[in-house]
Amino acid sequence: MQTTKILSAVWLVVLGTACSTAAQPSSQSSPTDVVATIGPATVTLADVDKLALRQTADNFGDLQLVQAIYEARQAALDGIVADRLIEAEAKALGLEVAALVDREIERKVEAPTEADVDAWYEANRARVQGGTIEQLRDPIRTLLTRERTQAARTGYVDVLRAKTPVKIVLEPPRTVVADAGRPAKGSVDAPIQIVEFSDFQCPFCLRATSIVKEVLGKYGDRIRLVYRHYPLPNHPNARPAAEASMCANEQNQFWPYHDRLFASADKLTDDDLKRHAADLGLDAAKFNACFDAHKFQAEVAADMSAGSEAGVSGTPAFFINGRMLGGAQPFETFARIIEDELARRK
Repeated sequence: MQTTKILSAVWLVVLGTACSTAAQPSSQSSPTDVVATIGPATVTLADVDKLALRQTADNFGDLQLVQAIYEARQAALDGIVADRLIEAEAKALGLEVAALVDREIERKVEAPTEADVDAWYEANRARVQGGTIEQLRDPIRTLLTRERTQAARTGYVDVLRAKTPVKIVLEPPRTVVADAGRPAKGSVDAPIQIVEFSDFQCPFCLRATSIVKEVLGKYGDRIRLVYRHYPLPNHPNARPAAEASMCANEQNQFWPYHDRLFASADKLTDDDLKRHAADLGLDAAKFNACFDAHKFQAEVAADMSAGSEAGVSGTPAFFINGRMLGGAQPFETFARIIEDELARRK
């Protein structure tokens, strides 16, 4: 039993990305709907569901059913596209598929060294439930090999996709989330709107701030970011901090105050919140009166209600043109959705 738990911890290590405590479905699709084209060939929803619906619910954690079905279909569709591109290339070269895969993918995968295994273990020591390096060495090596093989396959498939027109039209579930007049960066005409639900006391929200900064730096005026509040009940300072940030917003200083709170995550008492405002040069008397009167209590409550209605159960939670992304996901995950949204607008 202990070995099973340890092995599960290794394979599920990436799941810890959100602080925690219903997305609206897109229009119904029929099995005959074409969800992708690969050159002249087509892929129907029925083709995808032959693979997608075999997956277990455990693969998708606490995702809502509509989102889990989409993720399963997207993963299956990616696999189908990759397989068909590889099959077509093998045929064009007069090779067996296995021979092509061996030549272009498997031979290019470097076997993990003992140093690689040790480095992974040290980087994830706090997240493997107390497993020792001796217990985990083989599972870690397997994990690293699998990751490297997948990366090599993805790279090769990207090369093949560059030679063959591929269009994905599988529609993701979207949730309409209003900006509610909350603090925002970017133009209302930006093609990508990201609505973030966050909590100033959440360590994963803190981690996400650098990722969001990277996203804004990469995509510039193509992004509009809206900040809405979702203070969790197990974070006693989060709700006062949310109200305080709206008092700062009243003086057009939301974003500097936002940055200050996340940079001072261990200083969120009422006195701290007032001190931060004074240090940033806000009108202290006006800020304190606003904060003490709980002037924006209703707005914070409205954000929490809107978040819950949209399916938020933990923080941070992002809605990228209505597509929900939960947790402090890496930049690449944001970029994948953003690039897909930009491509859909062409």
